[in-house]
Amino acid sequence: MTETETGAGADPTVTRERFAERPSSRYGPRRAHARKPKKRRRLRRTVLVLLAAAVVAAGGTYGWAETQLRRDVELGAYGNRPPPGEGTNYLIVGSDSRDGLSEDDVKDLHAGGGGGRRTDSMMLLHTGANGATMVSLPRDSWVTLPGRLDTTTGKTKRPERDKLNAAFSYGGPELLAHTVERNTGLRIDHYAEIGFAGFVNIVDAIGGVRMCLDRDIKDEKSGADLRKGCHTLNGRQALAYVRQRHQEREGDLGRSKNQQKLLSTLAHQAARPDTLFDPTQIGPAAQAGLDTLIVDEDMSLRDLSRMFRAVQSVSGGHGRRLNVPVSGIGVPTSKGNVLKWDPRKAPRLFADLRHDRPPAG
Repeated sequence: MTETETGAGADPTVTRERFAERPSSRYGPRRAHARKPKKRRRLRRTVLVLLAAAVVAAGGTYGWAETQLRRDVELGAYGNRPPPGEGTNYLIVGSDSRDGLSEDDVKDLHAGGGGGRRTDSMMLLHTGANGATMVSLPRDSWVTLPGRLDTTTGKTKRPERDKLNAAFSYGGPELLAHTVERNTGLRIDHYAEIGFAGFVNIVDAIGGVRMCLDRDIKDEKSGADLRKGCHTLNGRQALAYVRQRHQEREGDLGRSKNQQKLLSTLAHQAARPDTLFDPTQIGPAAQAGLDTLIVDEDMSLRDLSRMFRAVQSVSGGHGRRLNVPVSGIGVPTSKGNVLKWDPRKAPRLFADLRHDRPPAG
C-alpha cells in the first residue's frame, strides 16, 4: 500500500488556502463553485449510473440528459494522485443520505439515527481489455486517511488510521476518492453516488428487482423481513436487503457481497428491452436517475453508458465480482471493530487492476 505517501510533500499553507475559504455544504467547507441549493424539493438525492445510460439507449433525449448531470465532485481536489493506469476505474458509492425523505419516509425505511454522513457501500469497478471487475470495499476497512485540513480547527491533520467510511464523513466524495487512491495505488477516473431515496425510487421505477434468497432474513435495524426463495423486491425491501449485516456471518463483508449481487441484478433488469423501450417505464426511471445523480466534473453521459454496460456484463457472467482480500474480520481497534485487508493479496489485486491484468483470485 501507499500509507506513508499520504499527504507527503503537501504544503500545509497551500492546503489551507485551497480549502479554508469555501462555502459550507453538507460536507463542510467546499470549493467556491459548489452548486447552489435547488428551489424545488428533490424527492431523491443520488443514484448510480443505470438509468442515465438507459436514456442513451432509448434515444432522442441525449442532449437533455447531458445537461441534467450534477457534476459536483472534484476528484483532484487534494492533489498528489497516483499516475493513470491501464483501463478505467470507477468509484460507485451508496451513501446514507436522507435528502428527499420525509419524517415518515425515514421511519418507514429505518433510515433514522446517527449524525454526520456515511457511506453504506463502496465499489471499485475496473474496465479494460480483460473485461469488467467489480471489487467491493467494505466500509469498515482499516485504512490510512491521508493528511488533510481539519475544517473544525483550521489545522492540517497528519495521516491517521481509521475506517474507510470515515473519509466520507470528514471530507465527502473528494476525501473518500483520495483515500481509496492512496490505499490502493489506483487512480479513480470517475465517481457516481446514490442515496437512500434515490435507490428506493430507482427500484420502484422499474417495477422492482427480482432476487433469490437462500435463507430467511429478518433484521430490525434495517427493517429487512424477507423469506427464503425468489421474490420481486420493491424499493423499500431492496434497501433493507442491501443495508442489513447482522444476519451475515461475515458481517460487513457479507453485506458487500449482497450489495454487489443486487446492483448487478438491477443493472441487468434495467437494461431489458421491455424496460428500455416502454415509455411508461423509461420516463419515470430516467427522471428518477437524472434527478439524483452526483458524478465527478469530467463525467459524460457516454462515460455513464460505458459504466452501465460494465455493470451489466458482470451480472451477465462476463465479468468478475470480487471482495478485497481480507486477513481479519471484527478486529478490535481504537475506532471500533474493523476489517483488515490482506497485506499480500490485496496489493496484488490492485496491481493487477492497475496494469489491466485478470485478477489472480
